[in-house]
Amino acid sequence: MTDKPKAIEGVWEGKLKVGGVELRLVLRVSKDSDGSLNASVDSPDQGAMGLKVDSIELDDDGVTRFEMKTLSAKFEGTRDEVGNTIVGKFTQAGTTLPLVLGWQERASELPRPQEPQKPYPYRADEVRYENKAGGVTLAGTLTIPTGQGSFPAALLISGSGPQDRDESLFGHKPFLVLADYLTRMGIAVLRVDDRGVGGSTGQTRTSTSEDLAGDVEAGVAFLKTRPEVDRAKIGLIGHSEGGIIAPMVAAQSAEIAYVVLMAGPGLPGEAILILQGALVAKAEGKSDEQIAENRELQERIFEIIRSEKDPQAAEARMRLTIKDGLTRLSAVDKEAASVTAEFVEAQVQAVQSPWFRFFLTYDPRPALRKVKCPVLALNGEKDLQVPARENLAAIEGALKVGHNPRMTVKELPKLNHLFQTSETGRISEYARNEETIAPIALELIGSWIKEQVEA
Repeated sequence: MTDKPKAIEGVWEGKLKVGGVELRLVLRVSKDSDGSLNASVDSPDQGAMGLKVDSIELDDDGVTRFEMKTLSAKFEGTRDEVGNTIVGKFTQAGTTLPLVLGWQERASELPRPQEPQKPYPYRADEVRYENKAGGVTLAGTLTIPTGQGSFPAALLISGSGPQDRDESLFGHKPFLVLADYLTRMGIAVLRVDDRGVGGSTGQTRTSTSEDLAGDVEAGVAFLKTRPEVDRAKIGLIGHSEGGIIAPMVAAQSAEIAYVVLMAGPGLPGEAILILQGALVAKAEGKSDEQIAENRELQERIFEIIRSEKDPQAAEARMRLTIKDGLTRLSAVDKEAASVTAEFVEAQVQAVQSPWFRFFLTYDPRPALRKVKCPVLALNGEKDLQVPARENLAAIEGALKVGHNPRMTVKELPKLNHLFQTSETGRISEYARNEETIAPIALELIGSWIKEQVEA
């Protein structure tokens, strides 16, 4: 039996059963020097970490309560006599579910068999360099193969949102796994914390993809200063939004040796978001009517973002548009949509950000037409976020218009947006899947890069 914790501080973990799916919930409680309690919640299976708890309290009868206003969620439960279990109910947007939280030394972790363990059979240097034009300092890890001489190199570019150098998502570390695989093959790899993450300065959310392209250019310049790197064999590997940024950089520089696009967009952001919304909704069992209503609402909001330059006026119009969309729902759907309404209210600020405005209207095809180095474009058949068929076709078409004969475009069967082997492609599978990147994807990327740098 686990010893009774001295107080409420520590890690408490339980499982919510939602629609036949079990979701882990981790409550982390600490105490300030003045004795006040602080807490946060992780939902690892949904990829949501460090969610803010607005208030937490423990009364003399052992009743524990916490509230998360942004998510319209609260919990109330009672500790057992031993003190290691809190039995209670979790309520969110009118739905109440039983939840039992158990105290433990640390949160449980799902197996991640592909993650490399130290000591590595290669060198791993912690590095820092500046993007002077962007006014930021970037921190990362450069892995260098064993042996003498200069090696071909790859710079990894993460997807949207603030990402660390491992592109940590849903309990996985795709860039750590990819860097390890390529370095063992004899390719030096630079992976970097995004702006405002880890050791890097600046802010990702207030930066556009063009700003982040400047960070990549600074990374390439840094690699050229390293004696372990062959200056003529530096390439870019971009995942998701990184697949937009890599062609931006390669289109402006004849010194990029190759480009790998992993689920890279080939269509403008608005088209991708509309396709994504429909596919995700269908995978979650939404009806054709619900999907059509959601698309109409998306299109109306996107039109406001495009046409209304005054941020306050745009916010007001978006709120009215959302309210009008909710009035069209059935009584059953209205209750289910209450969380969505609050969520969208919180997201109004996000869609007003420079990053989102740029992404919504940016068309990656003109940059792709200017890329003259070899390009490998990959996507998974089950990708619901950047649909494979439409985006790969657009990428291939743009490269052909630009008369780039050195391209390989492939749709990989059964792989999702993270290049995991997947049954449905649903986001809910990401965390539960033990596989971080399917071996077929790793092998294809590694062998293709070797072929380019040895040609």
